[in-house]
Amino acid sequence: MGRLSGKVAVITGAGSGMGRATAELFAAEDATVAVTDLSVESGKKTTAAIEASGGRVRFWQMDVSSEPDVAQTYAEIGAEYGTIDILVNCAGVIGPDKPTHELSEREWDALFDVDVKGVFFSTKHALPYMMSKQAGSIINFSSIYGLAGNDEFTAYHVAKGAVAMMTKQDAAIYGRHNIRVNSVHPSTVLTPLVEGIANEFPGGMDEYEKVNTANQSIRRLGRPLDVAYGVLYLASDESSWVTGVNLPIDGGFMAR
Repeated sequence: MGRLSGKVAVITGAGSGMGRATAELFAAEDATVAVTDLSVESGKKTTAAIEASGGRVRFWQMDVSSEPDVAQTYAEIGAEYGTIDILVNCAGVIGPDKPTHELSEREWDALFDVDVKGVFFSTKHALPYMMSKQAGSIINFSSIYGLAGNDEFTAYHVAKGAVAMMTKQDAAIYGRHNIRVNSVHPSTVLTPLVEGIANEFPGGMDEYEKVNTANQSIRRLGRPLDVAYGVLYLASDESSWVTGVNLPIDGGFMAR
């Protein structure tokens, strides 16, 4: 018996990176996993990897920024499995590296449509299943920069701050239904996207890691599985008295 036996988990952005690592770990812990991603190719790769390991999984293509698409997808997942026990809101985009005075309205809205409204839509359409059985766990992906500011990627960091606050608000509201809502806040993690950036960095991966861990107490970059294990704890019954928590998984960045 795994730590998630008997649970149905929906994971957005599960086609790659931390979303894929979470989906694979959940399946290994005996959850039934609904993999969702905008990319069919990436989503099917995750699904194939889980199937090859003997896991229970199905893929749905879904655009988290479209409420009609989200509503239809969750209706299909509910019809397929009868319930939704766990929701992991991992889908997100980074957007342009611009300060406030250089951002256009279109750039701002495009990022918030995915990183904030995407969390809102998925949470909204998963909640009725959880409320009907008076149980559930929602884990939102934010960032250390949802808790602290810096001089880069303004729109992304503000969006992640909104996710941190949405986590606390929903935790305060839905605890009466025994629904827990928590968020994870990674620092730099070696996802495929970050690996590509690091390999193009002057000095390569070693220099990129040195620069990006200078403010951490553990001087290495995170791996997707480092974060996935934190998500697993928050999804499992082991954290049944934990809600409204913004959990840094950051090599000690927030400790310094």
